Amino acid sequence: MSQEPNSGLPAISEVEAQIARLSLSSNAAELHGSLCGWLSGGGAGQGDWLAKVLVDDDVPAPEPGSPLDELRIASAAQLADRSFDFELLLPHADASLAVRSGAVFDWCRGFLGGFGLAAGAEPPLSAESLEALGDLAKLAAAQAQDDGDEDDEEALVEIEEFVRVATLLLHGDCVLAAQHRQRLH
Repeated sequence: MSQEPNSGLPAISEVEAQIARLSLSSNAAELHGSLCGWLSGGGAGQGDWLAKVLVDDDVPAPEPGSPLDELRIASAAQLADRSFDFELLLPHADASLAVRSGAVFDWCRGFLGGFGLAAGAEPPLSAESLEALGDLAKLAAAQAQDDGDEDDEEALVEIEEFVRVATLLLHGDCVLAAQHRQRLH
């Protein structure tokens, strides 16, 4: 789903501008995917997340109140909220199909990297989550197409929804289930 003005996420243009200022080798969708993968795999949602997901200790923590800090705060809150209001930071619906589908695939690539860093080689996943992770890997390997028709537009909406739900499922297995187990002990 494309980011809505009231989703709590900063505008994609603000995130892209800060990425450019910091000379990061990522785009907004991929970086948001990395952050969400990191959080879904059990990574700490603290200020130093950027250095963790980029695997570069020289990257400074985002300034408090900056778009990247807002992205961290909003993403962590959306993942932890049980109302399923989690959103992907993607280009607006008026962007071309190629731009939007490319961003979804970039988001998935980022997610897999961040998730792997946080969750490790053998995270405690249900069979459904393992399948979802495999499907995210297939999407991460996909390439954007130059043009499409109404069926392709509908397919992209379905893919975005799948990615959103898969993220919540993986977060549930790795983070929420772990928190629940800790409360029981």
